[in-house]
Amino acid sequence: QVQLVESGGGSVQAGGSLRLSCAASGRTLSTYAMGWFRQAPGKEREFVAAVYYSDVTYYAATVKGRFTISRDNGKNAVYMQMNNLKPEDTAVYYCAATLDYSNSAFESRTWHYWGQGTQVTVSS
Repeated sequence: QVQLVESGGGSVQAGGSLRLSCAASGRTLSTYAMGWFRQAPGKEREFVAAVYYSDVTYYAATVKGRFTISRDNGKNAVYMQMNNLKPEDTAVYYCAATLDYSNSAFESRTWHYWGQGTQVTVSS
């Protein structure tokens, strides 16, 4: 089993920055794909970013150029630097992990392990 714990959420004004962290335990995650999803009130959970074991990264079009995902296998952790935040980025952000490289990273069903989420609120 893999346990994921997110941190780093908070409230910022538009244009500000936050850095989310996800600490993993239970397994060494160096071979796992790691990702971030988010869910705003009344909306479905949506893909934000992912990084594969090869360090290949994927981003949703809405965050590309503003968010950067990275991993530190030595610390069993994944991070997401979020810059130029917008009110529409307001959501609960979830860390996820998977060994499923055969399905799309953009689909939540591909991801097998999830954290509890951390709230990000961006005010205008």
